[in-house]
Amino acid sequence: MRDLVDYLVKQIIDEESYEIVMLEDDTNVEIKVFVDKDKIAKLIGKFGRTAKAIRILVKAAAQNSDKHYEVSIEEKK
Repeated sequence: MRDLVDYLVKQIIDEESYEIVMLEDDTNVEIKVFVDKDKIAKLIGKFGRTAKAIRILVKAAAQNSDKHYEVSIEEKK
């Protein structure tokens, strides 16, 4: 799933502008995308549509999985 998120984000912003961290436990997986301050608006999109589309694609890809996936987008510090 990390590869899917990486591919989608890479299509929107350049590779040096983000970092992906995956936190996993027994039933949940949280994928955090840390983005540079000047690129975060581009990744989230107008009214959050791009971020919502990424989340929908991840949930659709994870339907056959027994884990719950969440994607969060945060500013890189």
